[in-house]
Amino acid sequence: MCFFMMPEGGYKKTDDFCEDVCGEEATRAALSMTRLRCVLKGLDLKAFILLFVIVPTCGLGIYLHGQKISYFLRPIWESPPKPFHNIPHYYHENVSMENLCKLHGWGIRESPRRVFDAVLFSNELDILSIRWNELYPYITQFVILESNSTFSGLPKPQVFAANRDKFKFIESRLTYGTIGGRFRKGENPFVEEAYQRVALDQLLKIAGITDDDLLIMSDVDEIPSSHTINLLRWCDNIPQVLHLRLRNYLYSFEFLLDNKSWRASVHRYQTGKTRYAHYRQTDDILSDAGWHCSFCFRYISEFIFKMKAYSHVDRVRFSHYLKPSRIQDVICRGADLFDMLPEEYTFKEIIGKLGPIPRSYSAVHLPAYLLENAEKYRFLLPENCVRDRG
Repeated sequence: MCFFMMPEGGYKKTDDFCEDVCGEEATRAALSMTRLRCVLKGLDLKAFILLFVIVPTCGLGIYLHGQKISYFLRPIWESPPKPFHNIPHYYHENVSMENLCKLHGWGIRESPRRVFDAVLFSNELDILSIRWNELYPYITQFVILESNSTFSGLPKPQVFAANRDKFKFIESRLTYGTIGGRFRKGENPFVEEAYQRVALDQLLKIAGITDDDLLIMSDVDEIPSSHTINLLRWCDNIPQVLHLRLRNYLYSFEFLLDNKSWRASVHRYQTGKTRYAHYRQTDDILSDAGWHCSFCFRYISEFIFKMKAYSHVDRVRFSHYLKPSRIQDVICRGADLFDMLPEEYTFKEIIGKLGPIPRSYSAVHLPAYLLENAEKYRFLLPENCVRDRG
């Protein structure tokens, strides 16, 4: 039963009118419910897409490319280091040492300083041979320390010990030491590296280094030019510590990356103060002082070993990075072994270095021993990127 309130007051029973009004209300209610259900269905669909499509896709993208994103945004979260004080480097074989020292603002000594070349060795036999032949005329003592483990804690054979007979030309000037690895599982590889560098300090004392002797601190593949070392041993008043700016090559002398390698350094030794290290120790740097040839190996197996062994082992994020066919392809393209973006501090430099390294067809001003033995070391020269498996 339905009643309608009349304008003059009172209620009137009207089934037909009531049915019309009630029908309209029911229709409106039904439409509202339909719209609500549509809205809810729309929300359910959007939530489903968000939770099961967009979120997993973003997560996978971050997992696969998070390192690239981080490196590309580096100019935002990290400021560039303080600029070095660049010292111009003057050299020509026909200019006297007295004039060369004078051009650098230094005096000349009555006799040259003694020079000690100290390195930690892993497995870089070819580069070690090129290094020692380049420096041989001016080195008083070659000091080399070898461990039975990698920086990442993996056991390794003592490669130098097994090949020592190949270096008989420096045997009378060689101080060779070994050290046992600590094999700390899960430890930061840089801790093991620092431990070995401290041990190298002790080996230098055994080698007989004394105050004002020159000490070269650099990795095996960071090779100072012989004329640079000869200059520093003859010149007086050189800086107490001097970094060396090296030409930065990757895989061979075919791929010139830049001229920014700076970690190599030369020290006038001070007892109790000089510590063997591989980080920035001064603002002074001598320009165009040699070569840094990173991952310059003869065999694919050596690439794989270093990728698993060195301090940046965390860069091997996927097992396919170690596939020999992939490594060979990367070498010949001049691309990055770890699929990383350039380690730079400005967007301009990052974008400028994107993509493979352009090939260089110049073999001018390279280590003399390399060119004198070009057939033996052909894999390090332009247009010879294919490697043996090993």
